[in-house]
Amino acid sequence: MIGPTTLKEAEDKWQTDTGAAFPGERVVLRGKDLFHELGELSWFKYLMFGITGKVFSDEKISLMEAIWSLTVSYPDPRLWNNRVAALTGTANSTGILGTSAAIATSEASIFGNQINIQAIDFIKRATKVNKTGELLIELVKSELKLKRIIPGYGRPIVQNDERIQPLIAKAKSLNLLDGKHFNTAIETEQFLMNSRYRMQMNASGLAAALAADIGISNREYYYYTILAFSAGIIPCHIDASSKKEGTFFPLNCNRLNYTGQETRHW
Repeated sequence: MIGPTTLKEAEDKWQTDTGAAFPGERVVLRGKDLFHELGELSWFKYLMFGITGKVFSDEKISLMEAIWSLTVSYPDPRLWNNRVAALTGTANSTGILGTSAAIATSEASIFGNQINIQAIDFIKRATKVNKTGELLIELVKSELKLKRIIPGYGRPIVQNDERIQPLIAKAKSLNLLDGKHFNTAIETEQFLMNSRYRMQMNASGLAAALAADIGISNREYYYYTILAFSAGIIPCHIDASSKKEGTFFPLNCNRLNYTGQETRHW
């Protein structure tokens, strides 16, 4: 029921199985005592336990960390989200404000987290098709006809993706490479490369397949990727903060193709 009764029942209380802090006593996360049961976890393991409720092995954690560092944590201020952080830095804004704004813009539909979620959704559906014996090619064709893209394939700037081989090498070294979703991702790439589309798998597609193979759900993957860009964002803010104010990619007015009124009277 929705209405005043619902609000009254919720007044002054919040029912949750996720966690709570009891000042001067203890902290609980998903039914576990932080100090006595979770204190030995690394920060990343603790983060993933909070997201999924599972304690992942060292190998899986290492792979998840590599997905972040090898694919999206690039300290280049020309990238759309890093540019926000650098702009705030050169405007003398704080690191928290700049980083938060940059992370917010990371949820982009073409390059950012929205396409990441679409990629893991596609690879899971494609793997189910392969498992049931239906034609993977037909699914790929129907996706292209309906959406004109295959999430996790193709790259707008260059065709090759320099992130693929380092991430594959890392997954192989951890014995986490040959899962069913990874194999489906490779089959999909082979079809696309041999067709008129000529699209290679990109890092987003590979990361989604590897994450699916270690048991991460679509919703968990979304929360896992929220902070993924941060290790590239923060250095860009630090770098810009050390430069002269307002010097981050200034644009001369003469370079603008302005066709409006030359002189304005106020």
